[in-house]
Amino acid sequence: MQYHTNVFLNELRQQAESHLQMAIRDWQNLTPERLSKAPLPGKWSAAQCLQHLNFYGRHYISACRMAMIRAQERGSTPLPMYKPGWLGAKFTRMMMPGGKPMASPKNARPAEQPDPVLMLQEFIEHNEQLLQLLGLAEKVNLEKIRVPTSLSALIRLQLGDTFAFYLAHQARHILQIQRALAS
Repeated sequence: MQYHTNVFLNELRQQAESHLQMAIRDWQNLTPERLSKAPLPGKWSAAQCLQHLNFYGRHYISACRMAMIRAQERGSTPLPMYKPGWLGAKFTRMMMPGGKPMASPKNARPAEQPDPVLMLQEFIEHNEQLLQLLGLAEKVNLEKIRVPTSLSALIRLQLGDTFAFYLAHQARHILQIQRALAS
């Protein structure tokens, strides 16, 4: 399947903006105690979900930025159409909300009681940076730029797939945050 590059990027921007606005509008005024309350023993609190998302945000925001800078230095130009790679599309489908539960890698598991205010602020900053990167992505080739995954530097996804995967992962855990806050 192929997408018009601008349409694809606009959809990703809308998702990122929605995640950002939810954090600002719905979560920023909650008490630290509410953000830290686990819905059930052994389940993650909203703050723990945010810490998990921030682990990936630190990796992917930086990796995408660096890959885009290198590509711009080499004269990368956008294509009118974007075709996801098979691996990136598979990773994105696996990460979509409602998908099969997955165990988080050890290094991405949250602390027992992360600072909820700091976790939320970092999440907001990551989404603001992501929106900037999605704007800059209009000027580069989303297929040719490769971004190393958090699993291994040897596994590299197309830039467009990386953005889609990252936002699917966020959406999955945003639902988990909403369930935690509703309990």
